[in-house]
Amino acid sequence: MNYSKWRQRLFELVDVVDTTGDNIPDFDAYDLFMMIVIFVSIVPLLFKNDTHILIFIDKITVVIFIIDYLLRWITADIRDKSHSLLSFIKYPFTPMAIMDLLSIIPSLTSLNDSFKLLKIFRMMRTFKMVRALKVFKVARAAKYSKSLSVIIDVFKQSKEPLMAVGTLSAAYVFISALIIFNVEPDSFKSFFDAIYWAIVSLTTVGYGDIYPTTTIGRAVAMVSSIFGIAIVALPAGIITAGYMKSVNSKNNE
Repeated sequence: MNYSKWRQRLFELVDVVDTTGDNIPDFDAYDLFMMIVIFVSIVPLLFKNDTHILIFIDKITVVIFIIDYLLRWITADIRDKSHSLLSFIKYPFTPMAIMDLLSIIPSLTSLNDSFKLLKIFRMMRTFKMVRALKVFKVARAAKYSKSLSVIIDVFKQSKEPLMAVGTLSAAYVFISALIIFNVEPDSFKSFFDAIYWAIVSLTTVGYGDIYPTTTIGRAVAMVSSIFGIAIVALPAGIITAGYMKSVNSKNNE
């Protein structure tokens, strides 16, 4: 078997490919294996303290993820059908590759006892966010789940209206935070506190740890809450409409 045929077989093994034309990826033994590895890799996140078995699980799964990442990288030109060197340069910057990398990097801290050259990752253990980034392993499952693939397709089709709503939400949060920060200087010690309050109000969560105490501040909060309910409802409507459109189109095929 020559080099090109070997790489083609490798691509067919590791990549989630749609062969039926229904825009839903096929599912094979490799996909099942990777799904199992993904969910096994989450097990250490369910415990606060690291044990030998949990560290061993982390090491084994991160090695598998690294191999999977490299296999996808060396077949990048086949994936985008360009067969050019540029495909290998672009691949690490694609959304899925970035997501894969974010799920791999935190677990490299578990390998530094075996690979002394990875001393930089020992320093990363001091950051709690590194452990939180391991949750990206769950997001890897999106590549192997048909249901999640449909949802991702809906998000792609509704990209423009969702971006418009996202821009509106960001502007709403910033303006609300700016107003409350200036009318309630005693209740909000920093602009970050005001941003936090605005987001909590926008999502109607209402933790109650930071809140306005003056009459004008409460008036701002009431107006903010009313508009917040309307803004929060928009993405749900857009996604639901996109999902129903996707389902109906598949049923009509």
